[in-house]
Amino acid sequence: MEPNMRHILNIVCYLPLLGVALIVFVKPERKTAVKWVANITAFLGFLVSIPLITSFNDPQYIDSSTGFRYVFEVNWIPLIGAKYKFGIDGISLLLVLLTTLLGFIAILSSWNAVTERVKEYYAFLLLLQTGMLGVFMALDFLLFYVFWEVMLVPMYFLIGVWGGPRKLYAAIKFFLYTLAGSVLMLVGILAIYFYQYNTTGIYSFDILPLQKLGFPHDLQYWVFLAFFVGFAIKVPMFPFHTWLPDAHVEAPTAGSVILAGVLLKMGTYGFVRFSLPMLPWATMHFLKPMLILSLIGIIYGALVAMMQKDMKSLVAYSSVSHLGFVMLGVFAATPVALQGAVLQMVNHGISTGALFLIVGVIYERRHSRLITEYGGLSQVMPVYATVFLIMTLSSIGMPGLNGFIGELFILQGTFAAPGLWMYAAVAVLGIVLGAAYMLWLYQRVMFGKLENPLNQNLPDLNFRELATFVPLIILAFWIGIYPSYFTRFLDQPVNAIVERVRTDYFKAGRAEGPLPASPVIHAIRAAP
Repeated sequence: MEPNMRHILNIVCYLPLLGVALIVFVKPERKTAVKWVANITAFLGFLVSIPLITSFNDPQYIDSSTGFRYVFEVNWIPLIGAKYKFGIDGISLLLVLLTTLLGFIAILSSWNAVTERVKEYYAFLLLLQTGMLGVFMALDFLLFYVFWEVMLVPMYFLIGVWGGPRKLYAAIKFFLYTLAGSVLMLVGILAIYFYQYNTTGIYSFDILPLQKLGFPHDLQYWVFLAFFVGFAIKVPMFPFHTWLPDAHVEAPTAGSVILAGVLLKMGTYGFVRFSLPMLPWATMHFLKPMLILSLIGIIYGALVAMMQKDMKSLVAYSSVSHLGFVMLGVFAATPVALQGAVLQMVNHGISTGALFLIVGVIYERRHSRLITEYGGLSQVMPVYATVFLIMTLSSIGMPGLNGFIGELFILQGTFAAPGLWMYAAVAVLGIVLGAAYMLWLYQRVMFGKLENPLNQNLPDLNFRELATFVPLIILAFWIGIYPSYFTRFLDQPVNAIVERVRTDYFKAGRAEGPLPASPVIHAIRAAP
């Protein structure tokens, strides 16, 4: 690998920390300087991530034995077999690019939204960016866990310091929920770590060899449950979703954009990267319960969203429904459904991130998110109404926009899976309900009489605000019209996962086989 590309992932991951270091030396009263440093750093972070996609298929950057790109590896803690190892495949590529783009947009959207403790606010946003990027790049389990935990701290402070009236409650709830899931995930990681030592005599947290190491069914069973709790809380899946609406409603606009656009994808990414390829028998054993929970999330999230009076709360509950679709595609475990699930992770970040920006724009002007406070805004804010309409149609899956492609792939792939057509049929109801609550929201806010005098002189989108929406609108149409540009990155990793999951399962026999006799703790006790 050429020297200029050898460290590309390190540059992308740690460039935000350079911004943090520069902000430290800026005096707190120089708020404009702090904003410029943060915005320039975030924009450069997006620019340096673009070569990841332009040179992705260059053979000199591909690890021929694994298919991962830009692999960088050094010993980190040799005593316990931990490495500092970065690398990406097509799945993590799309999520890394989504993270760098939304990170820049979130920071740009904060220009007028935050006026107190500006220096600390932008420092935490940039630190959060590094934590999220590290999760998608890490190829060592311990390194992955470190980034997973590092991410919690800045988000906790973003909600707890710059949030709404119930910010402390929401921040503590977010932190405790996710920390509890992380601890169980760590137990699962240690279980397979010690099992590998007992099998091979080697201590290692290296993810790629662990994916190829076959684990006994009883170990898979318990590790799957440990991973499930950690990842399901982060998604969040029903019934672990209760922290999400509070966190979204109380978080500042940029926090909600990052939370919906990237942080929730860390849970779905965990299922795709770890649960499916490492635990194929357990994946198929728990297939139907996972699909049922996904359907409950789709329908429940949509129904609750329809009853919300707060625009931000409505969008938050829509995330529960949309991510139910993602989980349906993940556990349908067919190539088309899994590709649709990964693509829908990106689509959700685009459409829901934009919707939170839309709510943030009107909140900055009126300091109210209640739907009843509005009506007829299209008469005074036509550009805003146009952007709102495009992202509403994107969210409900209108053909020609990104949401349609992701949902189509998921439904088609689920229909094609043996015995799963009924799950796809039920999921269609979620699309209908999604259209209902989003169009109802748009109609109540944008149309009708402009009765409230506080809304009659609201300014339309300015240049900076419009700049935050333009990249998301372009991507929404690009994915909707030409999805193969993005799905071509997913063919190899998705096919490898599906082949491993379904082949291993059918070789092992029926998914309803006998329950395991020993818990995961036995694997830990067996370690010297």
